[in-house]
This record gives sequence, C-alpha cells and structure tokens, in this order.
Amino acid sequence: MASPSNKKEPVLVQWILDTRPWYPEATQTKQLETHASRALSLLPESERASVLRYFHVRDAKMSLASHLLKHYAITKLTPTPWSATTITRNSKTKPVYLDPSTGQEPVSFNVTHQAGLVALVAVANYHSGQADTGVDVVCTSERRDRDHKLILTDPAGWPGFVDMHADVFGPGEVTYLKYRVLSAVPGLVSGSKPEDLIDGKLRAFYALWALREAYIKLTGEALLAEWLRELEFVTFRPPRPTEAWEVPAREDDDDDVDIDTAQVIRKFDIRFWGEKVEDVKMCLRSIGPDYMIATAVRTPDRKEDALGWELGPYEFLELDELLDFAEANR
Repeated sequence: MASPSNKKEPVLVQWILDTRPWYPEATQTKQLETHASRALSLLPESERASVLRYFHVRDAKMSLASHLLKHYAITKLTPTPWSATTITRNSKTKPVYLDPSTGQEPVSFNVTHQAGLVALVAVANYHSGQADTGVDVVCTSERRDRDHKLILTDPAGWPGFVDMHADVFGPGEVTYLKYRVLSAVPGLVSGSKPEDLIDGKLRAFYALWALREAYIKLTGEALLAEWLRELEFVTFRPPRPTEAWEVPAREDDDDDVDIDTAQVIRKFDIRFWGEKVEDVKMCLRSIGPDYMIATAVRTPDRKEDALGWELGPYEFLELDELLDFAEANR
C-alpha cells in the first residue's frame, strides 16, 4: 500500500491507542471533564456526552479513544478538516463518513476496543468499488478469573463453557473447540498445572472469537446476524504469544513458516454456507502475552486488490501526537 501522504494510491492504515495510562488522576468518569478536557473539546457535543455516560472510567477512556481515532482517520487520510468530520451511521448502523459533495465514503474504517486497547483499520483512496474493513481485539486475561470459575463449576466443564457460546459459533467450530483443539495445536498448553490446560483452551476460544468478530464487522453486520452459524473457520489456531508487551510479533515468511510457533497467522480456511471464502484477507497476530488482534479486508468488486494488501503490524499512536494533529487541522 502507499503511504498516507500519497493521495493518488489506495492507503491502508492500522492504528492502536493504549488508553491504560491515560489520565490516572481520573478515578470517576465525571472527572474526565476536567482531566481530559482537551481531548473532549475536539468531539461534537453528542460524542462527548456518550463518552461521559459510561459508569467505569476505563470504558469512558476507550470510548473517547474510539471517537478520536475515527475523526483522526478521516482528517489524516482525506482533505477534510477536523471540524467537518461528521460521522453518521449507515443502514446497518455502522459508523461512516460520507463526503457531503459526493455522498461517497472516501475512507472505510472499523474500530474495536478491549481491555484498554482501541484499534482502527482504515482504507482510503480506493476508487475501484467498495472496500470493507473489520477488526477485533481480545484479551485472554481480562476475564480469566470469571472464565476459570465458570469452567470449574460447570458440571460439564470445558464443553459446557463452549456450549454457553454455541449460538454464535459454527457447529464444526464448537466440536473443534470441545474435543480437537488440543491435539490439533501442539504447544497450546504451556505448563503442567490444571489451570494451564484451561488457559490454553481459552486462548483458542478467544482467537476464534476475534476472527469471527472481525469477519462479521467486515460485512457490516453484528452478532445478531441470522447467518452466524453458517460462518466457519476450519481447524483454526491461535498465534503464539510474544514474550512481552513491547516485543513485536515475529513476522514469519509465508513460504517458510512453522505454524506451531507462529506469532502471526495469515492462512485460514473460511467457509460460508459450506463454500470456501476466497475474497477476504485476514490476519491474526499476538500483541504481548495476552492480547490478539484480528484484521479483515475485502474489495468485493475486485477481490485481487484486497488480497494483495499487506496486513502488517499495527502502529501505536501517542495521545498527545493525535491531539496536536487535531488542533492543527481544525
């Protein structure tokens, strides 16, 4: 893909904001009105109100980051000043920006947030039809205590936990998670303790969740889509964790990849209504020991375009950098 400065070629960007260190003085959401006043002042009144409506300050910070990233993408990737980046929703309630002069979407974007991270994938300057994007981030440790308790107290154990979510998975995925994933993914369990076994299974569970969510968001649908159980990732596997948060995932060469140790997974067997999906490009990568992020892109009118795009590492943005840019481009 071209760089964002080249407005004549398609541009694909992948950005992350880490909200965990933001505004440590704010222990209640209402305190963000003071401590995050600079950031909040850059949002329309309705978006400021939606941020401050959250009960937990951690959720309010992620909402703030989500709004900021969308406006940032529009101004960064199109000749639109920040003050004119009006975001609406399409017929599927997906947030979009429509150029008022053409009624078209000059940039297609999708945002996700989990456990303090907020990520955006966007495509701009694509002139050969529609460009679809989807992204989802998961954190295997955020609900670890709750998940372990559910599994250990359910008479059915792990299969019972999987069955709790069976209505949003394909039938083959449910069977794979319940009975086959340990033998299909060597090294999934990292230790010999009972909790290590559960952690390994949960990593596979959340990897599948991220993949499915990114694909579903690519289509513009939500988890209530009627066709959810007709979508299936066959014999999927999670990427291995990176050693630490600041250690980038190892980028294996597609022609010489040890799938059992890969920290980035790029090849998937996706089925929809039993047919192989061949027009969607996806990537699932580790970020540190606990986070995984799934990305999906598609260009329905010319499938070869999206299939040729590179889904590399995400770029971590700094809050002050983003705010400076917004203020300079109002």
